[in-house]
Amino acid sequence: MDANRFTYPIDQLKQLTQDILHQAQAAGATACEAEVNQGFGQNVSVRLNQVETIEYNRDKGLGVTCYFGQQRGHASTSDLSAAAIHDTVAKALTIAKYTAADEFAGLPEPELLARDIPELDLYQPWTLTVEQAIEMAQTCEAAALAVDPCINNSEGGSVSTQESLFVYGNSLGFLAGYPTSRQGISCAVIAESESGMQRDYWYSAARSAAQLESAADVGRIAGERTLRRLNARKLKTRQAPVIFEASIATGLLGNFVSAVSGGNLYRKTSFLLDSLGQTVFAPSVQIVERPHIKQALGSAPFDSEGVATKDRDVIRDGVLQGYFLSTYTARKLGMHSTGNAGGCHNLIIESSALDFAALLKKMDTGLVVTELLGQGVNPVTGDYSRGAAGFWVEHGEIQYPVEEITIAGNLKDMFKQIVAVGNDVVVRGSRQSGSILIENMTIAGD
Repeated sequence: MDANRFTYPIDQLKQLTQDILHQAQAAGATACEAEVNQGFGQNVSVRLNQVETIEYNRDKGLGVTCYFGQQRGHASTSDLSAAAIHDTVAKALTIAKYTAADEFAGLPEPELLARDIPELDLYQPWTLTVEQAIEMAQTCEAAALAVDPCINNSEGGSVSTQESLFVYGNSLGFLAGYPTSRQGISCAVIAESESGMQRDYWYSAARSAAQLESAADVGRIAGERTLRRLNARKLKTRQAPVIFEASIATGLLGNFVSAVSGGNLYRKTSFLLDSLGQTVFAPSVQIVERPHIKQALGSAPFDSEGVATKDRDVIRDGVLQGYFLSTYTARKLGMHSTGNAGGCHNLIIESSALDFAALLKKMDTGLVVTELLGQGVNPVTGDYSRGAAGFWVEHGEIQYPVEEITIAGNLKDMFKQIVAVGNDVVVRGSRQSGSILIENMTIAGD
């Protein structure tokens, strides 16, 4: 790590964190935890070859949580001066004193904390000048506009880079941190025909610039995706198989994670209550969590409470093997943390050998969804209803684009009706999936 890229090197952040913990304990806190972080980045966007925005950000902050037994208080600040730190600790202590005791509050069990921290290469800085970023964004947009004359307008191309560094520590003796990076290229354009206008986009994100799709490829794909949506039709209401394209299939994984996360489980606001050890997906479905993949966007050696992350099977042969729990939610459920305070880490639904073309053949006739609209998911019942656009398929071949339709079902049924997962995986975040074929859904149209 090049310490000169950050205002505060990691050793200084560790010392700040230790100072915070010592102040809290000296003032009588029975337990405490703190995180200090900083980050900086740059985002450049162009539209129709002209620079639209050049944005810089440089942020820092700290948060401290203090306990008096099971009474908890939290305070935060973006000022890292000694006086501000002292005031922030004092505020957290005051809040704790006047907060009702919660029998489930407290630090993680010591044996769950990460002790051997693997090096995951999550920091891949990109030394990119503004001029280079502008040129790259222009290349991206130009590639999209060059796809076809029908693409006659643009929402722009953009290039972003972000670097962050944090340290977390608690009064159990845990103190660790590391830097991370995230790079991105994106483009969105508009095409027009006699039937109207259509818009689509594409983007690439990764820890390292070397792992990004090229600017020209991102633009070309954005242009091709936009062009293919022209002359879209409506559908009559029907029942049919549905393929969720890989770029949006991760949303189904997100619905699943939400349903089996501790907060929704202990509040009883989940359609998958008491589902541990139960069949919740089709028997062919395997979902794993792999938090230690080097340079992956969802990788982390420990969660936001210092609990060690580890490889695990979440779904094996369709059966739920484990929830997503923080220390607090685990205690509410009479369980132990799964190392998921702050979210999941590289949740992967394993692919079949089928590519997208083979997935179309397997479906034969049905709908490919490439865009979802609205938030029509009921987390308590699992009822699912979203506006959609995509393509109608017959005899395993795409026939024409469709729009202004709604797809509906229930997530319990949808998960169990997964026929296959394609190998066309798009990796952009903490959840990874290929395109997902579901046996049957209601498609509402005219």
